[in-house]
Amino acid sequence: MKPKDDEAVYKEINVMRELSSHSGVIKLYHFFENVNTFHMVLELAKGGDVFSRLSKRSFYPENDARKLARNLLTTIEFIHSKGYVHRDLKPENLLLETLNEDSNGLKIADFGFARKDNGGALKTRCGTPSFVAPEICVGVPYDKSVDMWSCGVILFLLLGGYPPFQDKDMMKLFRKIRAADYSFLEKYWDPVSTPAKQLIVRMLTVDPSKRITAGEALKSKWISASEEDLDTATNV
Repeated sequence: MKPKDDEAVYKEINVMRELSSHSGVIKLYHFFENVNTFHMVLELAKGGDVFSRLSKRSFYPENDARKLARNLLTTIEFIHSKGYVHRDLKPENLLLETLNEDSNGLKIADFGFARKDNGGALKTRCGTPSFVAPEICVGVPYDKSVDMWSCGVILFLLLGGYPPFQDKDMMKLFRKIRAADYSFLEKYWDPVSTPAKQLIVRMLTVDPSKRITAGEALKSKWISASEEDLDTATNV
């Protein structure tokens, strides 16, 4: 590895040391190095990642998606409270504790792009293209609200079974993201409750100052509703 890459590893280790006290963050037990190698001893997530689960299921039933979203948002709220932005939230970086659990025991992993918020002065273009927020596409300074956009893309994917923004042409993809050009196709979204769609809309809001925060999302009607209320809302 180049010295620059070594530095990136040290930064990631420091972030994980600060955040891994939370049950929703993959735990770093030990880090040590010798002349040619780094060694990281991490918590074992036997359930694999959410992307693999999603590819087998096609989509998540609404109640499972809500449990997963609640766990994700609780951890994101903690990460943001510590002043960090993850910057690469996607199903591949969401790990599950056990094989027989699809929504609880969620662990956020891969903090290679995580940085301090710095008062909304972050500028590096990073992340996975179909999950990045409009402000990253445009190249303007951004803050922790980019994580909430990514959460919106994840939630859309879980409930709808397809990504909100997709195009083989990167410029066209970014154009769609900048315009929040997505749609709830009736075929897939008819069974989904109105409060779930409303939360996604508030996450996929182009203006970051108007985008919902993790704390606000946890208080939203969809996340806080009982299972009975959720069943009723599905028929609205």
